[in-house]
Amino acid sequence: MDKRHATKIFESLASGIRLDVFRLLVKHAPTGLVAGEIASILDLPPNNLSFHLKAMSHAGLINVTQEGRYQRYRAHLTLMQTLIDYLTAECCTADSELCFEANKASSCP
Repeated sequence: MDKRHATKIFESLASGIRLDVFRLLVKHAPTGLVAGEIASILDLPPNNLSFHLKAMSHAGLINVTQEGRYQRYRAHLTLMQTLIDYLTAECCTADSELCFEANKASSCP
């Protein structure tokens, strides 16, 4: 992952609604939810939700599959793990002696 891609993902999650949607889809992994279920659970108007789902899809945060006349949305968990790995890749490299304490406190690998 590069900085540009990481920034695109963070920009996509910078909306409270999108963050709620992503967290909901994580809860329902790996089966995901159809748009109507997401809208109902989060009490969102469908047209508003559609706008947010499109932005998240363009960032690669969610995958979409067609199921008849419905679209099922799933959190792209591998991408999120890649983002977390990118953020923590250099954890404690400035002072390796502190790394043990940081790992102990945060369960950071």
